Amino acid sequence: MKPSSSTTSAPTAPGEPAEGALSSRAGLLNGIAAYSMWGLVPLFWPLLMPAGAMEILAHRMTWSLVVVGVVLLVLRRWSWAGELIRQPRRLALVTVAAAVITVNWGLYIWSVNNNHVVEASLGYFINPLVTIAMGVLLLKERLRPVQWAAVGTGLAAVLVLAFGYGQPPWISLALAFSFATYGLVKKKVNLGGVESLAAETAIQFLPALGFLLWLGARGESTFTAEGGGHAVLLALTGVVTAVPLVCFGAAAIRVPLSTLGLLQYLAPVFQFALGVLYFKEAMPPERWAGFGLVWLALTLLTWDALRTARANRARAAELAAQLPKAPAPTPPAASASASVEEAPGPEIVAVAEDPAPRP
Repeated sequence: MKPSSSTTSAPTAPGEPAEGALSSRAGLLNGIAAYSMWGLVPLFWPLLMPAGAMEILAHRMTWSLVVVGVVLLVLRRWSWAGELIRQPRRLALVTVAAAVITVNWGLYIWSVNNNHVVEASLGYFINPLVTIAMGVLLLKERLRPVQWAAVGTGLAAVLVLAFGYGQPPWISLALAFSFATYGLVKKKVNLGGVESLAAETAIQFLPALGFLLWLGARGESTFTAEGGGHAVLLALTGVVTAVPLVCFGAAAIRVPLSTLGLLQYLAPVFQFALGVLYFKEAMPPERWAGFGLVWLALTLLTWDALRTARANRARAAELAAQLPKAPAPTPPAASASASVEEAPGPEIVAVAEDPAPRP
């Protein structure tokens, strides 16, 4: 049936970008903004000193719940909370996610404020490799040959760095494994980004607030002792946590996962550059060698992912072309006494493209 004139959309003017192109561009800009903010966050944590890492972490948990609560209030998205409370298994997984991300946040803040920015950036460089390794060990996933080569190269990089440091790069490994575990648990919980942060910070809130009150009772809190500016900066930890996540959520629904997979390297690249150029951390030859191996592993991984995504798209298009065409619907015969009920036409099976190639 033709649409009526009142519902017909106006044609796109010559030279005017299509709506899909505008949405894709907005998604790309949001993705770049999200990962850039995560990459530049090492500049923020030193501003909160003399507060220690634990106090900063507690403020981050507390104020993040406040900020994300305001976001959900504006969006009017609360129905998920009742469903989550009625599902003990998902609630337990959210609790695990909250515990793991607490370790990750706390260690990262401590690393930045104790001159380990480069080592922290390494943790997020090797995170994709750790995620793949966990998929093999825990989920029994099968890897393609190039993925095996990437994981092997990443392991060689860790050994080279361990030799250079005189010990394994524990900060990098702890950050990578904690964030990979967090991603695995979040995948099973299956909550949106803002909703997930709200649930996790709700679990973190009471312990964090209790710790801050305990610090205040001991006279060790810097929240009020260092002036109003310092208090505002501590409160802004909630904004620093929530805003990149909101941008990431806007990107995730508008751009392919393969694009997000490439954008994710922006954050550790910025962190590494800050560590070397701004914080002037040492980069002896063995550390350069280790990072070079990590970058080689990520190049192999990215090339394989893009190649597989291209093959998946070609295969999906080929299957779609082989599907039988649906016959044109026959208009129902007119009847003065009764209307004729239309039978449903043959169902057309859509071939969905999987933008994230699976091992």
